[in-house]
Amino acid sequence: MKIIQKSLGLTILLLISSVMVTQAAKREFYEIKIYSISSEDQEDRLDAYLSEAYLPALHRMGISTVGVFKPRKDTEDAGKKVYVFTPLKAPSDVMKIEERLAADKAYQAAGNDYINAAYNDAPYDRFESIILKAFVDAPQMAVPNLKGPKSERFYELRSYEGPTEKLYRNKVDMFNAGGEVVLFKDLNFNAVFYGEVVTGSHMPNLMYMTTFENKEDRDAHWKSFVDSPVWDKLKSDPKYQHNVSKNTQYYLYPTEYSDI
Repeated sequence: MKIIQKSLGLTILLLISSVMVTQAAKREFYEIKIYSISSEDQEDRLDAYLSEAYLPALHRMGISTVGVFKPRKDTEDAGKKVYVFTPLKAPSDVMKIEERLAADKAYQAAGNDYINAAYNDAPYDRFESIILKAFVDAPQMAVPNLKGPKSERFYELRSYEGPTEKLYRNKVDMFNAGGEVVLFKDLNFNAVFYGEVVTGSHMPNLMYMTTFENKEDRDAHWKSFVDSPVWDKLKSDPKYQHNVSKNTQYYLYPTEYSDI
């Protein structure tokens, strides 16, 4: 009887372990591609490429929620940047996507202007690619629950750079174990993702995106966050001090063809 009980106990432990491993494996990866442009012509051509070639091709691959965002009109980067957010199962998906695009005849035809642009007539100046791994407490992206026109929506992308790797990890822990992710959820910040930057030009850092119906909605939500006793206690915790050296905010809106 004891042998059977031990065997049953071991089986239960193995099942629990298997579930934990499976849950850990569900953490997504993301690519944020940031295009730099310097003319309306480039912006129009990039819009045509993304809406008519790139997004449809990713949809055919089973990637159904690709976000395309631009800086809001009242920001310094207005008309100068285009952000493309793509959820991935693994970092290697970046190369797999490129391989499948090269073999996709419909993509090649629809994206001809972009793909075969002349050396002196490029549809962008440069682009940066950032790869992120989803937080433990936010392992998968979420499509925001917003009702208003896309042109009025306020998307806020934030980047928190840490002074050292150890202090950066401390800030990530502040979001997870510390409860920042939960607080944002409780206050209905409509977060799309939270991610640890794996590769990028500014490291170590984390990035996340919250969304609102409009600027007034954004300001009201941030006031509720700043005034929250939960946040007041968390930011005063000696455990979580001096873990951010630079906080950069990007104010964006989704294009009409964006899936998010």
